[in-house]
Amino acid sequence: MELGEHIIIGGEEWCAFPGMNIPAIKARIDSGAKTSAIHASNIQKFNRKGFKWVSFEVYPIQDTRRIAIRCEAKVIDQRIVKSSSGISEKRYVIQSLMKIGNYKWNIELTLANRDSMGFRMILGREAMENRVFVDPANSNLLGDHSEEKINELYQHTKEIRSGLRIGLLASNPLLYSNKRIMEAGKANGHEMIFLNVQQCYMKLDSINPEVRYRGGNSLNNLDAIIPRIKPNLTFYSLALIRQFESLGIYCANSWESISKSRDKLYSSQLFSQNGIHIPITGFAKSPLDTNDLINMVNGAPLIIKLLEGTQGKGVVLAENSKAAESVINAFKSLQANILVQEFIKEAEGKDIRCFVIDGKVVASIQRKAAKGEFRANLHQGGTASTIKITAEEKKLAVKAARVLGMQIAGVDIIRSNRGPLVLEVNSSPGLEGIEKTTGKDIAGMMISAIEKQLGWQRELVIRSPEKEIIGLDAH
Repeated sequence: MELGEHIIIGGEEWCAFPGMNIPAIKARIDSGAKTSAIHASNIQKFNRKGFKWVSFEVYPIQDTRRIAIRCEAKVIDQRIVKSSSGISEKRYVIQSLMKIGNYKWNIELTLANRDSMGFRMILGREAMENRVFVDPANSNLLGDHSEEKINELYQHTKEIRSGLRIGLLASNPLLYSNKRIMEAGKANGHEMIFLNVQQCYMKLDSINPEVRYRGGNSLNNLDAIIPRIKPNLTFYSLALIRQFESLGIYCANSWESISKSRDKLYSSQLFSQNGIHIPITGFAKSPLDTNDLINMVNGAPLIIKLLEGTQGKGVVLAENSKAAESVINAFKSLQANILVQEFIKEAEGKDIRCFVIDGKVVASIQRKAAKGEFRANLHQGGTASTIKITAEEKKLAVKAARVLGMQIAGVDIIRSNRGPLVLEVNSSPGLEGIEKTTGKDIAGMMISAIEKQLGWQRELVIRSPEKEIIGLDAH
């Protein structure tokens, strides 16, 4: 841009950074922001000839990771920047030549994770040098790019990745569910890494946050995490998932959704607030309230549950009021948090497990309790069979998963005289019973859902005697 020259730009414009091999990235023009920022992930610092440099990845096109550019730049500063949400963070500052239309000039950029933002870049007032005027009512005044043009511009840098790098965050690699997820990911061409929760550790730092594994291997370059965590490791696992999310790594279930599902009281409150029918449930602390608590859930028989428990553990059936009072008082003497819940006799020891992925029920089974047992969980000796669920039950399962914010969930429903009721939602549902009963590839569906979320495309090679056709299978 020549000295004294004035240009008019719209509220959003396509920019290019030739020195970083970025031919097109859409920026929001914001004169209210002082500094400019570009989306950067997996930031690594290093020294070159006595100067501090950084390497980082840019996904220049919003809502897809299909195109990734690895960049390097000299660090010119480290600066505290306050985001639009009011959060301050320390960022690396680099300098690069920017091109908009036919105009070029050097600007400073801070490196920030903008995965959740509407634009991969923001152009602030410092970069406008008092010679750029913004017409916020218009966009792309200096040129627009069609999807075909974007593909053309990135043809020299774009490569179809052999696969995503997906970490399975769990404890036991020999479990059926974990083995199947690993197999399904590899079958789809991805690099699958089993991560033992207890062997992961993190570095909390405003400039170089990290998650490392075992002997110091960085996990910052993962594309996605599939959390499957044991109840007794919930606290530490949620901290790890928060750290992965802060690094811009996609997590199949967020830390917040898992936290909600693990707290049966909180999830029950959320269901009640959102019109999701559940068995009548009571919660109390003082033993003086025991009798009224029993009556509040329509008396015995009733179910008593520990707030934290899975696979039917920590669940007791009290068949009469005296037994219920004894069990409740015993739990309370141990300072245990419990729920009491009405017993749905007409269900006859049966419930329905609905497997929800990305807002759809992809499979469902009916579980029946073993003789002499009231819990239908397969881990408690229950048996499974195929079942056709109603439209109402599908809608209920999807809504329950959505209220907790889950992409992958096992929703347990029981049929009562007043309609289907949600028992609970599991953030790490087992695959063995549902896959073997239905014959469906649930693990493969989980992997496909991650591919869709990340905008990943699989390369297809179609061979014929005359020619070979290479295409893309989009997810």
